[in-house]
Amino acid sequence: ISACEKGGLWKEAFALLKEMLEAKILPTLISHNAVISACDKGSQWQLALRQLSKMRFEDISPDLVSYNSAISACETCGEWQLAFHLLDSLAGFALAPDKISFSAAISACQNGRQWQISLCLLSGMFAAAVAQDEISFSAAISACEKGDQWQSAMFVLGQMPEFKLAPSEISYNA
Repeated sequence: ISACEKGGLWKEAFALLKEMLEAKILPTLISHNAVISACDKGSQWQLALRQLSKMRFEDISPDLVSYNSAISACETCGEWQLAFHLLDSLAGFALAPDKISFSAAISACQNGRQWQISLCLLSGMFAAAVAQDEISFSAAISACEKGDQWQSAMFVLGQMPEFKLAPSEISYNA
């Protein structure tokens, strides 16, 4: 299943999961996470979310990797509202978002032209004691650019050195 994940072969990943069940081998957290990640790489956000909820019915508690993969699947397909909802729901499952969680949600907002929310998420990283990085800043800058907010983009770019981050080519191009 992990090999399918790396290639974005979501159909094959589901087929292997089904074979496991038919062979009376119970899928593990790792199996489910690999399927969700394959859905992400295959641009199948609905299937990723379905697999995430299916885990609970199988008495497998999704972990942060499960949620990050689902957030990333939503980001890949431009479903910023769902990405934001998944990020927001982590606390209800006693999970703390990390750099990957926030960056994927910020990128989803970038794709959805939601520059204000991306900036709130970037500040939320600081409030949640999650270290911002060049990826999260660049995604927020891109969200501002896509929202025709050049002043905000310039402001965010100017903030990077204050967080001991050097803007990259991606940051400047955004």
